Amino acid sequence: MTYRTIRQRLMLSAGSTVIMGLMLAAAASSQASAKGYETPSGSSSATSTSALSTQSSATQPRPTPFQIHFWEALELEPQDAWTTLRKSFQWQEKSLSAEAQARVDEWIEHYRSSPENIATITERATPWLAWISQQVSERGLPGEVALIPFVESSFDPGARSHRGAAGLWQFMPNTGDALGLVRNGNYDGRLDVVTSTEAALDYLEMQADQWYEGDLMLSLAAYNAGAGTVNNAQRQAQGQGLNGDYWDLTLPYETMQYVPKLKAIATIINDPEQYGVSLPEIHVDPAFAKVQLAHAVSLSEASQMLDVSQTALAELNPGLLNGSIDPRSAQTLLVPEEVDSQVLAQLSRGNVSTIAQSNSNTTHRVERGDSLSAIAARYNIDQQDLIRWNAIASPGALQPGQLLTLSGR
Repeated sequence: MTYRTIRQRLMLSAGSTVIMGLMLAAAASSQASAKGYETPSGSSSATSTSALSTQSSATQPRPTPFQIHFWEALELEPQDAWTTLRKSFQWQEKSLSAEAQARVDEWIEHYRSSPENIATITERATPWLAWISQQVSERGLPGEVALIPFVESSFDPGARSHRGAAGLWQFMPNTGDALGLVRNGNYDGRLDVVTSTEAALDYLEMQADQWYEGDLMLSLAAYNAGAGTVNNAQRQAQGQGLNGDYWDLTLPYETMQYVPKLKAIATIINDPEQYGVSLPEIHVDPAFAKVQLAHAVSLSEASQMLDVSQTALAELNPGLLNGSIDPRSAQTLLVPEEVDSQVLAQLSRGNVSTIAQSNSNTTHRVERGDSLSAIAARYNIDQQDLIRWNAIASPGALQPGQLLTLSGR
C-alpha cells in the first residue's frame, strides 16, 4: 500500500470520526435547546388563539450558531487537482466583447473537435499540474496561468522548438540565461520543471509590474512576443483612442491567438462534461518529492537505492542531460512522492553506495530493453532460476518497472 493510499484512508477514517462527533454534538445541542424552550406547565387554558400563536412563535427553538455552521464544518477539501484549479480561475466570469469572445470560441471549437488531443496533453500533465497549480495559487495569480504549458509545450517538459525554445515553458536560450537558468553540457535549467516554473512565474509578474500595471494578459503577450512588440502595439492602440488592453492590440498572429487559446482550454477544463472531454484523475498533492543533494549521484545509483525505475527518475528530471546530477549545476532531484522518507534522507546525506549495493544483491528493476538472458548474465545467475523465482510465464514479456527477485527469497 502506498503512502498516498494510507493517507487517504486515514483521512477518510478521521473525517468519519469528526462527522460522527459533530452530529452527536449537534443532536445534544438541539435537545438542550428544545428543553430550554418548553412551555410552562401552569399556562391558562383560557389563553386566546392569538396569544397562543404569539407565545408559540416566541418560544420556537432557534438553531444555535453551532447548528447553523454544522454543514459548513463538514465541507471537505477537494482531493482532486482539477477541482482545486477550477476554484482558482479568475478569468472565467469576465465578459468579453463579441469580437474577443469569438476569438476564444474559435479555439474552443478547435479543441473540442479533437478531444483525444486534450486527453493526451492532460495525461502528460499528470505529474506536474498539482505542483504548478500550487505555485500559481501561492502567488495569488489566476489559476489559468497554470495552463500556459498546455499552450506552450503540450505539457511536454522535454519539448524543443525549431527556434531553440525548450521545456514546459519554452524559454529561448537568451531569456533563460537572463533569468538565471543554468545551461551546460550536463544540465539545462529550461528543462527542469521546478526551476523553469519558478522562473516563468517570476518573469510574468516582473513584466506585468514593470510595463502593464499588473495586467497579466498583456504580460502573457509579452511573454510570447517580447515586451517591445507589445509596448509598440499598445501605443498604437491608445493613439487610436482605445484602452490598450490585450484585446485591443494588433500583434503577430501567434500572439493574437495566445490568450484566446489559454482562455479556451481553461473554459473546457472548467466544465469538461459540457464539451465532451474526459480528464485524467490527478491527486491534489504533488506527484513528486524534492531531495536536496550536496553530492553527485547518477540516476542509476538513485534508482537502485530508492527502488524506483531509472526511467521514472529520468522522466521527472529531464534537465539532467547525462543521467546524473551534479551539485555544481543542480541540487534538487525529483523522485516519486511515495518513496520512503527515510531512504530519501539517506540519499540526501550521501549514503548511496552501501544501500545501492544491498538492493542490487536482492532485486532488479526492469529497464526498457532488458531481457532475461542479459539480466541473468549481469548477476551471474541461471536464467531458468530467474524465471522460476519470479513465476514468469512469458519470458519475452518483461515490462519496464517490473521488480525481479534475484535470490528466490
